[in-house]
Amino acid sequence: MDIFSTLKDEHLKKVSPLADRMRPKTLDELEGQEHLLAPGKLLRRAIESDRLSSIIFHGPPGSGKTTIASVIASVTKGHFTKINAVTAGVQDIRKLIVEAEERLGMYQKTTIVFVDEIHRFNKAQQDVLLPVVESGVIILIGATTENPYFSINSALLSRSLIFGLTPLSEKNIRILIKRSIEDKEKGLGNYKIEVSEEALEHLAHYAQGDARIALNGLELAVLSTQPDHKGIRKINLETVEESIQRPAVLYDKTGDQHYDVISAFIKSMRGSDPHATLHYLARMLDAGEDPRFIARRIVIHAAEDIGLADPQALIIAQNAAQALNFIGLPEGRLVLAQAALYIAVAPKSNSVLRGIDEALNDVKKGVIGPVPQHLRDSHYKGAHMLGHGKGYLYPHDYPGHYVEQQYLPDGLSDKKYYVPSGEGREQELYKNNLFKYDKKTE
Repeated sequence: MDIFSTLKDEHLKKVSPLADRMRPKTLDELEGQEHLLAPGKLLRRAIESDRLSSIIFHGPPGSGKTTIASVIASVTKGHFTKINAVTAGVQDIRKLIVEAEERLGMYQKTTIVFVDEIHRFNKAQQDVLLPVVESGVIILIGATTENPYFSINSALLSRSLIFGLTPLSEKNIRILIKRSIEDKEKGLGNYKIEVSEEALEHLAHYAQGDARIALNGLELAVLSTQPDHKGIRKINLETVEESIQRPAVLYDKTGDQHYDVISAFIKSMRGSDPHATLHYLARMLDAGEDPRFIARRIVIHAAEDIGLADPQALIIAQNAAQALNFIGLPEGRLVLAQAALYIAVAPKSNSVLRGIDEALNDVKKGVIGPVPQHLRDSHYKGAHMLGHGKGYLYPHDYPGHYVEQQYLPDGLSDKKYYVPSGEGREQELYKNNLFKYDKKTE
């Protein structure tokens, strides 16, 4: 390394963000991810013995994916190199492969390649890597915030160990904050700092598991605070509220977070939890989800999860969808919230869903039978000669506007597709016998 590179590295150490300067160098310095890195765990054993196979790390921002890769770089005897999936093209990867093959042939030294944001690799880039990963010329370490099963070539996945990282706990982040305050070499230990308990709690909480947000927010608070007459920089709640940036909601409208959050929203409505319903609705709205998509899900679940237990639910859901189109956002959040809450607190029944799906299943299997003669269309010339409509009993001619007769085809006459739940309005409909259930449901 020449003198200019050395000076550049020394300068970067001074001006780089606190979170980068405090990045752990050893396994013992790592906080969190005990399920992967506690003594005796597979990943820790593999790192300590320098016997890694290809790995994909996936988890939220700031959970330690790049940090673990850095620790691996510091302990491995192999050649470690890093590329970014956003900037590296196919030619860059081919060049890297040639160098790795030469390194292995000349020095019997394995190449470990860390690919940050590996989900951004297209199929061609992933296909170039596959043969050398399979042969062991390259040990791949990929990092992604996306679900790898959605975004990474299945062949590449099958040749890698998949490790899921979780957000750091508030306890983990508090430890990292205190370590940064005390560290005189890489941290803020050369300043006289007093951080109030409320400020510390705010930093740990609003980082939402991302250590970088907490540490960089702390550094900004310290550097922007004037010391008092004793030279002490006092960091209070107000200071960190101004300094910490509001973390972006982890939500990708094309990735697994989209599906996870809408799934949780649907299941919260179905599970009659109004608080969780509003929480997931807020996350979607804040992340910029298409409100019409949310409205469609609410309408669907008015029929799917409530149905005849409260027929008004479908009307409210549909009206909310129309109102949303009329007024838009931000006011549209109110009609979406009202409709979603109505779904959440309404009585539940899935008899509509079960009934139509069972009927469709029979139809698809060919369990249909001919339409009974007395129900067939008799309005055209010659229909009566075919016996169509013969014997049909007109319900309005009978007491209660009901008369017993066969409606289902032969072979299905005793089939029960609709079974009322006995919940809410559906129970009342059954008790009043408005649709003459008894013959079919008892």
